[in-house]
Amino acid sequence: MAWMAWTTPTAIFFATIAALLIVFTVLAIKFPETPRTGILRIETTRGDRLFITLLGSAFINLAWLGLELGPQPWALAVCLIYAAAVFRWV
Repeated sequence: MAWMAWTTPTAIFFATIAALLIVFTVLAIKFPETPRTGILRIETTRGDRLFITLLGSAFINLAWLGLELGPQPWALAVCLIYAAAVFRWV
């Protein structure tokens, strides 16, 4: 895999995504969930909210980099707050 120029942060990122998918799959099997309607007025499940969170976090990080708002770890803090809001209210 040397041709891909893997760095430690890249490996951590993809490992985290894989771990999230595994955890959410186990949760879906062990604790089936019925869709709920939140602030967006669409029915969402845990997996839907995870997808919305990942997509929104990507945009937050891109905006953070593009607007040069500060050190990137602060964007992670914003993403965690965003994720908590999505899982609570969406």
